[in-house]
Order: sequence, then C-alpha cells, then structure tokens
Amino acid sequence: MPTPSDALIDGLAARGYAVLPDAVPAGVVAGLRERAQALDRAGAFALAGVGRADERRQRSDIRGDRIAWIGDAAGDASELATAQWLDALRVRCNRELMLGLEDVEAHYAIYPPGARYERHRDRFRDDDARVLSCVLYLNHGWTSDDGGALRLYVDDHAIDVMPQAGTFVAFLAADFDHEVLPARRERASLTGWLRRRVLT
Repeated sequence: MPTPSDALIDGLAARGYAVLPDAVPAGVVAGLRERAQALDRAGAFALAGVGRADERRQRSDIRGDRIAWIGDAAGDASELATAQWLDALRVRCNRELMLGLEDVEAHYAIYPPGARYERHRDRFRDDDARVLSCVLYLNHGWTSDDGGALRLYVDDHAIDVMPQAGTFVAFLAADFDHEVLPARRERASLTGWLRRRVLT
C-alpha cells in the first residue's frame, strides 16, 4: 500500500476535507468488497442505528444501512493493509496537523437500493472522540445514474461525491454536515473514524 498522499494531508490542512479518487490500490478495494460480501452472506451485518448507548434506536426513515464492525484485521490481507494505511494517516495527521489522534474504529456499511442517511454530523452530543471521518468506497463501475452520492455541506454549498471504488473521503467530524443520498443499486463502503482519547 502507498502511504497517504500529500494531497490528502494538504486538503485537510487547507479546507478540513479531502476527496481522492483511486487513493487505495484496486486489488485492496476488491479484497475489501469480497470480504464485506462474505460477511454479509454469513449474517454478520446488522441494521444500523442512530444515537448512542441507551438512546440508540433503529430509525430506517433516517438511516437505512446495515453495518459490520471491523475488529482484529489480522485474518484478512485487505483489511490488514487498510488498517495499516489508516494508521499511517493517523500518524501523519498527528505530525503535520497536530490532531492528537490515538486510534481508529471502522465498519463496513451496505446500503440497499433506495436507502439513505439523512443530514447529520459524526459527533455525539456527549462524546467528541471522533476527530476525522473517513470513507473508502467499494463499488466497481459506479456511475452518476446510480445515485448514492455522499453530499458534504461546505459553507454555503454542497459537494457530491460519487461512491466509486477506490475513492477516499476524509473530513473533520465536528465541522461538516453530510448525508448519503438514495442509490439505485446496492452501495458498499468501509467507514471509519480517527479518534482522540477522551479524559473522563
């Protein structure tokens, strides 16, 4: 795996977000897609919820994806390569952007046709551990007719990112509203957060 690019770090430094097509080798992306499909066939995915802890609820009108959390990635070569790449990104962000990132959490997300995730931010009201939101798309041959864009709200306008395989998006979790628009076919991604330690 190549190391996270200067363009990624420069975009985060200048704008608070970055969008990079073909950020991850096609073979790794294909391996992640196959891994997600295998986990889905094995019943490892569950409907995603909104909120956290005792307030967590399933609200398909707000969020329609199903997810599988990634634990120890040592058993899958593509997951291991991606985990190492995300950790390299964490180290560079700490060295060059002083973000104080300690760890990474990640899951696969699959949106069935028609599912969406309404506009939101990746921060809980009582927990600011998530600093950098990251999404790696796994969808080969995606076109604009398939829908399913990530809509990122930047100042007074919105940027739509097509979930094409290999495209990587990163943005400061506290600063950007975003949503997932409905797609016309199944849409898959690896979604993660680079987190800082929260003192209790």
